[in-house]
Amino acid sequence: MAKQLTQIQAVDDVLLATELELILGKDLQAVEAALVASLDASKNAFAPRTIVTGFVVGHHNDDVVIDIGYKSEGVVPSEEFVEAERQVGSKVQVMIVETKPTGGLVLSKRQADLQIGWNQVLAGNKEGDRVKGKVIRKIKGGLLVDIGVPVFLPASQVDLRRAPDVGEYIGQEVEAEIIKIDIERKNIVVSRRKVLEEERKKNRESLVKQLQVGDLREGVVKNVTDFGAFIDLGGLDGLLHITDMSWGRVSHPTEVVHIGQKIEVVVLDYDAERNRISLGLKQKTRNPWEDIGERYPIGSTHSGEVVNLMTYGAFIRLEDGIEGLVHVSEMSWTRQVSHPNEILKVGEKVTAMILEIDHEKQEISLGMKQAEQNPWENIKDKFPVGAKVSGKVKNMTNYGAFIEIAPGIEGLLHVNDISWTKKVANPATEFTKDQDVDCVVLEIDRERQRISLGMKQLTEDPWTKEIPAKLQKNTVLDGKVTKVTNFGVFVEILDGLEGLLHVSEMGGVDPATLQPAQEIKVKVLNVEADTRKIGLSMKGV
Repeated sequence: MAKQLTQIQAVDDVLLATELELILGKDLQAVEAALVASLDASKNAFAPRTIVTGFVVGHHNDDVVIDIGYKSEGVVPSEEFVEAERQVGSKVQVMIVETKPTGGLVLSKRQADLQIGWNQVLAGNKEGDRVKGKVIRKIKGGLLVDIGVPVFLPASQVDLRRAPDVGEYIGQEVEAEIIKIDIERKNIVVSRRKVLEEERKKNRESLVKQLQVGDLREGVVKNVTDFGAFIDLGGLDGLLHITDMSWGRVSHPTEVVHIGQKIEVVVLDYDAERNRISLGLKQKTRNPWEDIGERYPIGSTHSGEVVNLMTYGAFIRLEDGIEGLVHVSEMSWTRQVSHPNEILKVGEKVTAMILEIDHEKQEISLGMKQAEQNPWENIKDKFPVGAKVSGKVKNMTNYGAFIEIAPGIEGLLHVNDISWTKKVANPATEFTKDQDVDCVVLEIDRERQRISLGMKQLTEDPWTKEIPAKLQKNTVLDGKVTKVTNFGVFVEILDGLEGLLHVSEMGGVDPATLQPAQEIKVKVLNVEADTRKIGLSMKGV
């Protein structure tokens, strides 16, 4: 009823104005035209897509009832309002979505807000202008940013480098440049990258003017490669080479830096023509090599940690930035070390002596065995020549067996010193590995760290008495062929003792007709004790 009274009052006002114009002598036809125009304007005021001002007059279920001065009231879902706007009497702007034939209205506050925001953005901004807004959510291809209306920020325009996950920007306030406005589709595209590029260009120009070798600069790790890391100094990128990261050993840059890390570096060199900057991190601290000779004098002993094993030796860290090399030949007095991993492992604590320092190359030679007493210094006192020793067979070759007579101390038992009478071609026919054997020390070479051992020397030489006594001239013996040659055959006549049956003493028998292991009878021709030779004959047997 109130609305109808309002409309009647509006018509009355028009009639009153018309009467006044008649009184003033206006044309009646003009008055009629004015009346029609006024009625059309009243009708257009409630056309769809029109934004009107109304008042909250009540609530119905989940809707807010709005009076916009129309013949009937409209409703808007309460979810489109904030709490304060839902109060009865609140003044709000809404959009007429639809006028129903029954006279009812479908209203929308959300669409009105979008249209108002759109109008405000267009009124105050154009392509190329900068705007600020909050990232509200992630959508396909990029982000939505609220600058009064939602605008599209493509993923490629979020940062200088493509971000792995643009969702990290949700909730952040960003500044961007408008790069496209589509009025018909009500679509705006913005770029944060353009803003960053412009700022980077300004920073670069400012940085170039200020940059000096030796400056300390803060930057952000932009990229990491096998040879170093690129640091963004805020407009210019500099290279922090792996060799300038630490005074110590760095296997890969990721051991020191990671992408996105803030880091303070020293400017080592700047090539203005090529826009190249060399940066350093280790230069922020004292060079540990400056007084290396005072802290690590030649001959001094120090403890360290094994940090790397190579085929030729082991690297020992004495302190941060100071490493030394222990060559395999300097690891043990007694062991023949083929590879450091035979006695060392990474992370192990060891003691070593400083052998040599190359200040120019910044290299230190270390010795582990020198930090211990050399067991070969008093080897003659411990194992005098002629002493009887016991040990285990550790290794065998075709020329002899190596016997360990003390931890790490091995001697060579040559094949010629195994037996007085037996010709040993290979020690493997006489011994097994780790077999216990008794020997006699024959010779010691302390400089070459060698010991010669003998086994036959444990017994009296049978060639002095026993063999000449047993093998009298013309004594007939049973023998066994051991070897056949073109000049005769060798015959075993006693356990391991051989004599030569020369072809001239075979009585016309062809040596080729005899076979190894064949048994024959022979007689002793002669025994030469000094040359350890026995002559045999088949004649007259």
